[in-house]
Amino acid sequence: MSNAHGPAVSEGACPIAISAQGSAAPAVAPQIGTAVPGAAVPLMGSADHGPGRLVGSTAPRSGGCDIGPASWEPSAAGDAVGAGPGPGRVARPLTPEDLSILALENETVAGHTCMVMVLRGTLGLDALRSSIAGRLHRAPELGLRLGEIGGEPWWVPDPQLNLSAHVVQPDQPGACDEAGFTATVARIFEQRLDRSRPLWRIDVIPQLAGGRSALIWRIHHALADGWTAMRMASAVLWDAEADDEPGAAGPDRRQRAPGPGNPVTHHRLGWLRAAVREAPRPWLRSPFNGHIGARRTVALASVELDRLRRVARAADGATVNDAVLTVVAGGLRRWLDAHHGHLGAVRVKVPVSLHNLLPGDHGSPPGNRDSFFCLDLPLGSADPFERLSGIRRATRVRKHGHDAQHLDALLRRLARVPRLRQFAERVLAHPRSFALNVSNVPGPRQPVRVVGVPVHALYSLAEIRSYHALRVAVISLAGTLYFGLVADPTLLANVDHLARDMEAEAAALIAHLPHSRQTPPVLR
Repeated sequence: MSNAHGPAVSEGACPIAISAQGSAAPAVAPQIGTAVPGAAVPLMGSADHGPGRLVGSTAPRSGGCDIGPASWEPSAAGDAVGAGPGPGRVARPLTPEDLSILALENETVAGHTCMVMVLRGTLGLDALRSSIAGRLHRAPELGLRLGEIGGEPWWVPDPQLNLSAHVVQPDQPGACDEAGFTATVARIFEQRLDRSRPLWRIDVIPQLAGGRSALIWRIHHALADGWTAMRMASAVLWDAEADDEPGAAGPDRRQRAPGPGNPVTHHRLGWLRAAVREAPRPWLRSPFNGHIGARRTVALASVELDRLRRVARAADGATVNDAVLTVVAGGLRRWLDAHHGHLGAVRVKVPVSLHNLLPGDHGSPPGNRDSFFCLDLPLGSADPFERLSGIRRATRVRKHGHDAQHLDALLRRLARVPRLRQFAERVLAHPRSFALNVSNVPGPRQPVRVVGVPVHALYSLAEIRSYHALRVAVISLAGTLYFGLVADPTLLANVDHLARDMEAEAAALIAHLPHSRQTPPVLR
């Protein structure tokens, strides 16, 4: 089953009043150190910062459940360590990646990602807040907000972290049906996070059809990439932790660059080969290119993981990630065919996690540690197994060539000359560089619970960006792959049809297994 939220906000039966604590798209892009109209404090916080030191707390905020005041000052290493109720909260400067992500946020593009958890039962708001408060020290990044030290942007400990502002429950007179739920998810996803606080928020949807409930957890991408967000969820939310290190509990880790050491030093011409492969394709036209607005539409899909893994292995040792790209490609082919679109190649951007892979990444540092590669998804053939084999060949070349690591090294070098880095980022973000982003983050292999309530389904949503009207995010949980589609409804209508097309393509691919028997998609 798949559903979407379209332009009309009245779709579905789910009369939820979204809390004013979240904000809709601002008329002007929020910047570090500026104020949002109507906000009580600047986006960066209202504390009186001396150069490199903050002691005390900001003005009292509304609501209860304060974690309490914290003091901090720079350590000898140049970081700052929080004291008091938030042990281990370490201030750190924003990286070039953090600043680039913050700069993307404007009147039509939000900067956060989102996890949607459908629970098999209901949970109490106070119990959830209490549980998170008792474990918040395990994810110290969740206690950091935007600030300044010596005029430079830093992540600094929030002196008065208020969980009542971060874990909220909107008014809901009745239970949501499926259409109403996806409409609610889309409306919440459109809202901006409050930059005067740590950049995350959980909205609790207390009643869904069938006695279920849901959590919608937004985390700003500048604070955490997909791997880090999964680690945070394991640290503060799930009762049962995954059977692997956080973020690694999946069929095969998120797209990872193979090989030990630093390939940039081992292959002197590798950067040139990677640049040729990753260069924009002026002859390719994106079907999702256009001026996007602030509205979003959301669709959800699910696929059985084990059979998808088995059919992938049968294709010359392809990975689950290859199979995911095949499912997306086949879904796009079906959707474009139905909408009389061109069935040539569609170029996609594939994020690659570099956590714990590169020199200096000891202990998996927080925040963003991602790179990417691009490839053309073949849409010409109607045979999904043939398409899988072609995608496998393309990803193998990019992995063996260490494309993601070379691009990461290049952008880090260019960071020394900000204008060059900005130019390179604009080129790499052009719709002729890629049409859409497809990410795949492994989740827990075993079932998990939140405050004793089983998690029935887990979806990931990622924001689209200018001239890219569609984005696909995939996450796994306990033997199922969950697809989350985010789109601009003014440029891409009926995104729920595209989600169903992806499920149909997965079924066609799995049918290549001998004696394959299909199981119905997971009910959301």
